[in-house]
Amino acid sequence: MSNPLQFAPPGDGQALETGLALTPNFNDQGLIPAIATDVETGEVLMLAWMNAEALSLTITTRQAHYWSRSRGELWRKGATSGHTQKVIDMRLDCDQDTVWIKVEQEGGACHTGKASCFYRRVEKDGHMTSVILSEADSK
Repeated sequence: MSNPLQFAPPGDGQALETGLALTPNFNDQGLIPAIATDVETGEVLMLAWMNAEALSLTITTRQAHYWSRSRGELWRKGATSGHTQKVIDMRLDCDQDTVWIKVEQEGGACHTGKASCFYRRVEKDGHMTSVILSEADSK
């Protein structure tokens, strides 16, 4: 795949916080965290990582692309599972070091098949309990 967009390096704090130039602030591994939420419900679906190519492809195709740290490769969400993420809205936080995408999720967002990767709740005593997020999760 190619990287059709080129990103300028982040500017000073003022430029990052108030400017309208897209200058993603990638970490020292060249990655930026991306939070995907359901556009209809606002439910957090997953947290993944993007490199410059994944971010560029996500912007230009409006399909979520990520960088797999474990596999060391670019991947389009749903390429093998069919559980795609159509990007409806995309935002960067105040210092452009986190991406937030609002998506139309097709199928489960989690590799486990769950609707969200956040399907366990930590209780006050430190134990975890399962959370049913959708009908698919209750099966």
